[in-house]
Amino acid sequence: MRVKMECATARRFFGPSSSRLSNPRRRRIVLNRNNGLSAHNLCSSSKFKIQAQTHLSSEVGIAKQGSLTDFGVQEFVWPSPTDEIPFWKKGFPSWDANLEVPSEVKKDSKLMHIIHVTAEMAPIAKVGGLGDVVTGLARACLSRGHRVDIMLPFYECIQREQIDDLTLITTYNSYHDGKWIPTHAYSGTVSGIPVIFIEPSHQFFKGQHVYGGSYNELEAYLFFSRACLEWMQQVTGTQPDIIHVHEWQTGALPLLYWDMYHYLSLQKPRIVLTIHNMEHYGECRQEQLNMCGLDGSLYATFDKAVDDRTVGHNPERLSLLKGGIVYSNAVVTVSPTYLKETLCSGWLSNTLIRHRDKYVGIVNGIDTVMWNPSIDVFLPSKFHAQNSEGKKLCKYYVQRGLGLASRNHVPDTALKVPLVVCITRLVAQKGLHLIIHAIKQVEELGGQMVILGKAPDSRVESEFEGLVNLHNQGPSIRILLMYSEELSHLLYAAADFILVPSMYEPCGLAQMIGMRYGAVPVVRKTGGLADTVFDMDDEPNHEMANGFVFEGIDEGSLSRALGRAFACYRNRPDEWNGIVKKVMAVDNSWNNTAGKYIEIYESVRA
Repeated sequence: MRVKMECATARRFFGPSSSRLSNPRRRRIVLNRNNGLSAHNLCSSSKFKIQAQTHLSSEVGIAKQGSLTDFGVQEFVWPSPTDEIPFWKKGFPSWDANLEVPSEVKKDSKLMHIIHVTAEMAPIAKVGGLGDVVTGLARACLSRGHRVDIMLPFYECIQREQIDDLTLITTYNSYHDGKWIPTHAYSGTVSGIPVIFIEPSHQFFKGQHVYGGSYNELEAYLFFSRACLEWMQQVTGTQPDIIHVHEWQTGALPLLYWDMYHYLSLQKPRIVLTIHNMEHYGECRQEQLNMCGLDGSLYATFDKAVDDRTVGHNPERLSLLKGGIVYSNAVVTVSPTYLKETLCSGWLSNTLIRHRDKYVGIVNGIDTVMWNPSIDVFLPSKFHAQNSEGKKLCKYYVQRGLGLASRNHVPDTALKVPLVVCITRLVAQKGLHLIIHAIKQVEELGGQMVILGKAPDSRVESEFEGLVNLHNQGPSIRILLMYSEELSHLLYAAADFILVPSMYEPCGLAQMIGMRYGAVPVVRKTGGLADTVFDMDDEPNHEMANGFVFEGIDEGSLSRALGRAFACYRNRPDEWNGIVKKVMAVDNSWNNTAGKYIEIYESVRA
């Protein structure tokens, strides 16, 4: 089947002229249009050195009979690893995501005002999945008719040109450590969502990264939590139905609300806390909690916020996450299986069991506008579940650009090589030993593999830099120690398999995004991965089958899963094509998930 109008040439999308970029005031998916990297994800070119295979070139490729003509493209600008500008950093058009909001979404009958208070928001302040979840859930609730605002620290690294209608609305005072700090509140629109940016006049939130500035992060988020409530009460008199807080960074807000602001003038709001990852507890000294105006000693009890691990130590410490669990009206974590896991292990399990009646597991969704291969501006060819031929061109495009296929390769030959993609933070949670083993195993199986991710730990970074030097000059492995939003879109579109071998995974977005782009997941059975991926060889659940699942944490378990996956790809083409279409049609949209959150909001609203 030929790709027709959907299969646009790369010249259209990757041309060097900046004049092709549309109005900067419109909603932008890309983090930094000029260099392809966000301000908080700067990287050094030394960390993704790629050796071109022989005869690679970026010249215009003229399709030869029996090769590129299968794509319906007679002329194509193929990228090369020798290009001065990597193919994922070239100019892309932007599009207005607001125009893509599905109009057929049914409006809810009982509408609410919801304010998210969060440390991250995609794409302007995104470090991990938290930012994606906040943006996706907010957009979904907006589309259902609710009033939604997001309150976000105005990090110095946020690029203001990505915010529509940015306006300073007021300057007010908010308390911190015995002083009232002049604080600016800005309004703007990001991804079609109203956002209130909180900017204190002192050093908090300064620096080139969302996290890791020279200020004390815990104290900064204590300030932010109170400043948000102060804005609602002092500045606007806003009485939302729901204040939705996320992670430990805003764990103090429920304490401040119920023990301070609810006794002032904020009467209506109810608090929902979402825990995205139980690994981070927000450890806090009593004197630090004092800085936001609370008496920290009052919370150093088993039934409030004391960190159970420090009981009997000198000094005992508090946990903002535990305090948030105790003081919130409802607590959500990001998958039913992760909920079960957290009730059975970890020091917070006792607290969660005591509050089991308000603890719920809801699988995250993905933003099906931002992640949509039929309109994705980063792709050289569009495709969808009913016509996935354009995916082949995306795969070959990436192979050429990363030096995994040469100019002299017949495209069909390169396309027959299974391509495994792993897009992840390089941290222990993500199964580093299994990722490293996969490199060896994929090579032995005759496949190709691309890893995209950053390692915050210098020791891990050093280990992977050694793997870069060992593998990136070869024909089958590329390890890119960086993060690029643009390149992630291209890799999802190119991948035959998306690998997620996590030791634990509260929810995971990569497997759902991969499926959206026709990449079949290979995952370890844990957390949200167990709730979204079902094994192809599990006969009783054959109707749900959509990937390859393994349970062990050993290398052999992963090897067997990869072996089964490669065998299906190579030996059962009809079955393979069917599973690709099946995974692309899976509905992991936020609309389904938002409905479950709305039910929780309704159950606790005043």
